[in-house]
Amino acid sequence: MDFYLDQQIKKYFCASQPLFDQLMALRGDCFRHQKGRLTQRIKLGDCIYFIKQHHGVGFKEIIKNMIQGRWPVISAKNEWRAIEKLQALHVSVPKIFAYGQRGLNPARKQSFILMEALSPTISLEEVCKTWKIQAPAFRLKKKLLEQVAQIAKTLHEHGINHRDFYLCHFLLDMTNGRENILTQPLKLSLIDLHRTQIRKQTPLRWKIKDLASLLFSSKEAALTQRDFYRFMKIYDDKSLREIIHLNGPFWQKVKNRGNTYCDHTQRK
Repeated sequence: MDFYLDQQIKKYFCASQPLFDQLMALRGDCFRHQKGRLTQRIKLGDCIYFIKQHHGVGFKEIIKNMIQGRWPVISAKNEWRAIEKLQALHVSVPKIFAYGQRGLNPARKQSFILMEALSPTISLEEVCKTWKIQAPAFRLKKKLLEQVAQIAKTLHEHGINHRDFYLCHFLLDMTNGRENILTQPLKLSLIDLHRTQIRKQTPLRWKIKDLASLLFSSKEAALTQRDFYRFMKIYDDKSLREIIHLNGPFWQKVKNRGNTYCDHTQRK
């Protein structure tokens, strides 16, 4: 069994009873309920946390995903490994306060991860959705684009792909208030890492999928061609001329896939 509990929150649990069971029994405001997984917003003392509890997806779900060429998320371990890896790479992610996993049967494995609730924050999806109507300050757009590109570059250079790489999973810290957003360093955090994959190298198709998802989710941001070029130069760490010459087909595949997502959504 894997288990970790931060000393900061240990006082909220009874030492004479199994700590794993107590954390699996925590109840708060349901944030998302999917097959085999419950995500809740809870309060311990004066602090707010998110807990994801996995109760096993069952063999039927595992077989269905394998037939489709996918491996299902069967425990919270995937997310805590991803968070630990990204912390080591200095990518801002929620702090872990507890995690645990028990059981050998992949269909019935129990696990959880307890993380800080990042607040006050706003998702980049919310930040960008009004840009078509009211253009943002150029400095703000430039800074956000550069940070997102750098995060994407860091993930992919270190064998990590997110699999849900959308603007809604980037949270902008608003501690200093919207009115002071350009007077303080911007802090972006990456969340929802339960589907993240970690390898020695990120396969090309997963780089394309991540970047295409990001492109698709930025459709409401009214980004210009220059914005895309700026992103590409940071991600590839090359001049635009070098990118077009050496990596043009890659970026064309990203664009085609991002547009395919968009066309599919419009047809629905």
